[in-house]
Amino acid sequence: MLALVLASGAGQGQEVLDGLAAVVNDQPVTFSQVRELVGARERAASEQFQGAELNDKVKKIRVEAIDELINRQLILQYFKEKGYQLPSYMIEDRIATIIREDHNGDRAAFARKLAAFGLTIERFRKDEMDKIIVQSMRQQAVKSTPVVPVEKLKAFYREHLAEFTTEEQIQLRMIILRSNDKGTPEQRQRFLEEIRLRVAGGAKFADLAKLYSEDNTAENGGDWGWVQAGTLNETLSKAATGLKPGQTSKPVFIGNTAYLLFCEAKKQRVVQSFEESRDIVEKVMVGQERQKAQDEWIAKLRKKAYIKIF
Repeated sequence: MLALVLASGAGQGQEVLDGLAAVVNDQPVTFSQVRELVGARERAASEQFQGAELNDKVKKIRVEAIDELINRQLILQYFKEKGYQLPSYMIEDRIATIIREDHNGDRAAFARKLAAFGLTIERFRKDEMDKIIVQSMRQQAVKSTPVVPVEKLKAFYREHLAEFTTEEQIQLRMIILRSNDKGTPEQRQRFLEEIRLRVAGGAKFADLAKLYSEDNTAENGGDWGWVQAGTLNETLSKAATGLKPGQTSKPVFIGNTAYLLFCEAKKQRVVQSFEESRDIVEKVMVGQERQKAQDEWIAKLRKKAYIKIF
């Protein structure tokens, strides 16, 4: 049974953290390794979820982390079994790059950061070597760049057409009356109708929005920028969709709030063609094929290995 819940109490908690999460052939995967891997993920989850939902999310994160650590251990064992060697310059170059890019070339600052995380340079070097090995071996699992047939590319394009479609957009301004200071709904409707007539007669909607709108966009002339009608409230969306550039809507009421909409400009719905989208589609699908090949390789390693999860 997978022990996912950390025990309470300092001594007992430490025992669980340093205990076995899994065994891969003759190598252990410890709970301290799991903790190192999931720390940031769990903190992010705690900011989004709570209660039972948080517990389920944390459990899923830890199960995935143990699975990831098992795969990593299998790859490292395969690398060793094959007698491969990692050139020493690769790890030295990696560390030099980290010091240069993350610490402005300051080795002392780099050493202080390692110490703050309880790491020695030897431990850091080993961790980085393992990362290089795992990344390299995963890449080698794909013998050559996959070639995806054009029919598969087209099928993917059709299935994900929405991702290659830019919906109609409206450059919108609004005058919004929120308070009752402008009178009853009937009086506010008449007031907005008067504004509508003034705009039709040549007045600038933006100037009138600055004077009368009770929205935080008033100082910018009621400018809402480019919006997709579907992102607005259903009532406002319906009013905005029917507008042509330069047109003002009839007064719209949602509860006690009154709206007047003005269309500055419009961008029509655009569907990117397959030929225009092909490079992106091919890149995504080649990535999927690479991942599939890597997963199949890992599955073979797992099939041959002794794996026990506690």
